[in-house]
Amino acid sequence: MFESLQERLGSILNGLTGRGALSEADVSAALREVRRALLEADVALEVVRGFTDRVREKAVGAAVLKSIKPGQMVVKIVHDELVEMLGSEGVAIDLNAPAPVVIMMVGLQGSGKTTTSAKIAKRLTERQGKKVLMASLDTRRPAAQEQLRQLGEQTKVATLPIIAGQSPVDIAKRAVQAAKLGGHDVVILDTAGRTHIDEPLMVEMADIRKVSDPHEILLVADSLTGQDAVNLAKNFDDRVGITGLVLTRMDGDGRGGAALSMRAVTGKPIKLIGVGEKMDALEEFYPKRIADRILGMGDIVSLVEKAAENIDAEKAAAMAKKMQSGKFDLNDLADQLGQMQKMGGMGGIMGMMPGMGKMKDQMAAAGLDDKMFGRQIAIISSMTKAERANPDVLKHSRKKRIAAGSGTDAAEINKLLKMHRQMADMMKAMGGKGKGGGLMRGMMGGLAQKMGLGGGMGGMPDLSKMDPKQLEALQKQAEAAGLGGGLKGLPGGMGGGGLPGLPGGMKLPGLGGGLPGLGKKK
Repeated sequence: MFESLQERLGSILNGLTGRGALSEADVSAALREVRRALLEADVALEVVRGFTDRVREKAVGAAVLKSIKPGQMVVKIVHDELVEMLGSEGVAIDLNAPAPVVIMMVGLQGSGKTTTSAKIAKRLTERQGKKVLMASLDTRRPAAQEQLRQLGEQTKVATLPIIAGQSPVDIAKRAVQAAKLGGHDVVILDTAGRTHIDEPLMVEMADIRKVSDPHEILLVADSLTGQDAVNLAKNFDDRVGITGLVLTRMDGDGRGGAALSMRAVTGKPIKLIGVGEKMDALEEFYPKRIADRILGMGDIVSLVEKAAENIDAEKAAAMAKKMQSGKFDLNDLADQLGQMQKMGGMGGIMGMMPGMGKMKDQMAAAGLDDKMFGRQIAIISSMTKAERANPDVLKHSRKKRIAAGSGTDAAEINKLLKMHRQMADMMKAMGGKGKGGGLMRGMMGGLAQKMGLGGGMGGMPDLSKMDPKQLEALQKQAEAAGLGGGLKGLPGGMGGGGLPGLPGGMKLPGLGGGLPGLGKKK
């Protein structure tokens, strides 16, 4: 997500922050490059013009050019304008209406409406305890109604029984009536799409809206459609009146121009983004956090939230206790690697850590990518229980069998065993000091040292033990300390003192040591 834009803007803004003083010519030259980067990222021309004009107006003032760190002031202005372009605050789906709250999903065919409907239903059921009913109004696409029924079974969400021959308007009426009789809190109407916008589609949308009186009309748009998505949003808004946007396939979009354009052009908030095929691969859209990621400033709060969702606190505490006694077998390593994959893999975690985005390329060059973790889990899965508990028994014949079972070779098995020995020694040493620690802190620290980052990652707050109010207070404290948007904006040169600019006594939340205080995974 936004990878190419992050890379381009990062290099442009780094050029500004590296100078002691800036002239108007320097700012203008940088903004020309920013304009080019935004256009290459598929941001609409009118949005780019407005963005660069506003930044120029603020950046060439005497207060900026004569300030102690003018380059950093310009970066802050660009960050603030990005947040403004994306929408100042994150906006969630509004359920403040008499039950059943009707959510109408609209969009073109192939944009992911049906899958997104099921994802939203699952999210509302599991996170907010809502009783949801889904109904497919797509009578044209073959098996569309059956697809939603199967997704309903998969997510354990009720779907409206299919009655052949009913029109979309009749199905909408029946869905709302069934939701009232069944005591449902929310009813999601998955409407039909087309390969392009046409008059019959818009008339049908308007008729469905009349009979169902939806509280939310969400436009589902494929982020890969680029600038055409902006025209799509305008047309649907003019004819139906959308209340928010859901962007799908954000995980596959290296540019992200649609996200930057649609909010600015329509004025409608982006409420959710789809970041994968799985039913839980749906995230709320927080403009400030996205702006932080685009400028390579990390997103610690989202990282902690992901950890809270994916890690069982009791299991992690038991793991920590085991590690403190110096025990760390291959079952434990597989469990830790699996947890990292759930949190988005090494790349996803690194992308959310302040100042660490650039390390992803170095890690990929060193062969430390998520595919490697997948192979390592496959190797461990090909072992017997006895072999996982006691790796010392692995001799040549056993390795040959494991290599055949996992589709790897003896060299990769040896690398895994070496990594396990190093981790076991590290965990034993950390346990002896009573730190508990964890895989992520240890692994990141080791990688940081290998890449010449001195003291490595020993300078992060233990956010895992903070509740949302404490996190918010820390964010404000960081802003007051001159870190711009909070826990981000960290300069390069991360030396022995850890991450400069952050309060003392801070460390990464260790996955091995668990995340106590974040609740038990359901």
